[in-house]
Amino acid sequence: MVPSVVNIGCGAGFSGDRVDAAIPVVETLANKEGPKYLIFETLAERTLALAQKHRRKDPAHGYSPFLENYLRPILKKCYETDIKIVSNFGAANPKGAAMKISEIADQLGCKNIKIAIVEGDDLLQVMSSQDIQNHPTIEGLEIGDNEVVAANVYLGARPIAEALSRGADVVVVGRCTDPALVLGPLIKEFGWGEDDWINLATGTMAGHLLECGGQVTGAYFADPGYKDVPDLANVGFPIAEVANDGSLIITKADNTGGLVSAQTVKEQLLYEIHDPENYFTADVILDISKVRVAEVGPDRVKVSGAHGKQRPDTLKATVSIDGGWMGEAEMSYAGPNALKRSQLAIDVLKSRCRDIKTNNPIRFDIVGTVSVHSGDNEDTANSHKYPDDGDYRIRVATCGHDKEIVERVNQEMLSLYCSGPAAGGGFRQHLTDQVQTASILVDRNKIMPKVHFLTGYA
Repeated sequence: MVPSVVNIGCGAGFSGDRVDAAIPVVETLANKEGPKYLIFETLAERTLALAQKHRRKDPAHGYSPFLENYLRPILKKCYETDIKIVSNFGAANPKGAAMKISEIADQLGCKNIKIAIVEGDDLLQVMSSQDIQNHPTIEGLEIGDNEVVAANVYLGARPIAEALSRGADVVVVGRCTDPALVLGPLIKEFGWGEDDWINLATGTMAGHLLECGGQVTGAYFADPGYKDVPDLANVGFPIAEVANDGSLIITKADNTGGLVSAQTVKEQLLYEIHDPENYFTADVILDISKVRVAEVGPDRVKVSGAHGKQRPDTLKATVSIDGGWMGEAEMSYAGPNALKRSQLAIDVLKSRCRDIKTNNPIRFDIVGTVSVHSGDNEDTANSHKYPDDGDYRIRVATCGHDKEIVERVNQEMLSLYCSGPAAGGGFRQHLTDQVQTASILVDRNKIMPKVHFLTGYA
């Protein structure tokens, strides 16, 4: 029987989101009628690139490092109340993530839990590095002859729907489109066909509204005195009630802070949308140009009017290449005449770094002046507009494939302790290996997603 409404909540909007946010979402979903799902969206391009590096160092790793923190508090409750979990926890290692979830489930007494794995996003399994390098980039850096660390295609929602139809309690995906985490359950429950463009558009819109977690319920929206949000410290994460008539309601977990309003929904609806009439995904091209948004109750917003067009013949893929090293070092100057001491420290750093032979830019900032909006070139010349007495932090940063040069720049900041202006303190430095990304388009017919379950399950 086709349900009238499907309830889908979000427990995380990025890797590193609040680990307790899913708890009230699960409590709320448990009391609802009809099919219930919980998604975790934890995979940005940079996150996946870093996961690929972790897996290269240790084949057992490469899945979300926050997986256990997110799932342990709610897995048993979800299992007992028939709330299915769908997530891209898998990152670079979906099987490893599934094995970790199985381990947690055994410890919690969730006997016979069915964990499905969606694979097939690894482009290197079907295409050589040379072929990938020959594809023109549509975003990011040129690949050129750089080593391809990894390449992952954005899969669509159909494999997720298949896994759920085969009885999965938990579905683990690597790279897929963010809305697919929501669209997959809706395809399974409503039986939407591959050319049901209007309904697929509605499901994709629902996924787009949920994918960033608290952004649609007041987080990253709040601006005191302009856009006030109650109890942001306890912001409730969103729940979508999706109907088979092309409409949906966005609400949030019960007894939580935050806000669901026409304005919060509109801001999230437009998030990352370059062309409102043509938002390309693996399953449908979404058109939100005629969408209607209406508040229908406290923290309840109805969204309708999504339109869809035939899905593209290509799939987007993220290509990760070796990015060398990034160094960043900081020190603080505070109290009387702090700005002038900060400026002198920057002058010293610039002079010292002129002797470092590198083709890469070195950036110098005085945090507390124009360090955020000055772009890649520092704008310390305008720092005189700020008070001399205060609290300032200076920063130097560079990147490159020569680790020794990057370390040398950091070292120049450290040397200011005894060889710079008076009263510098609070030195911190970071040296991290980098992965850079580029986006390409590939023929979808070359991609063959696969669904399988951990050993011992159907």
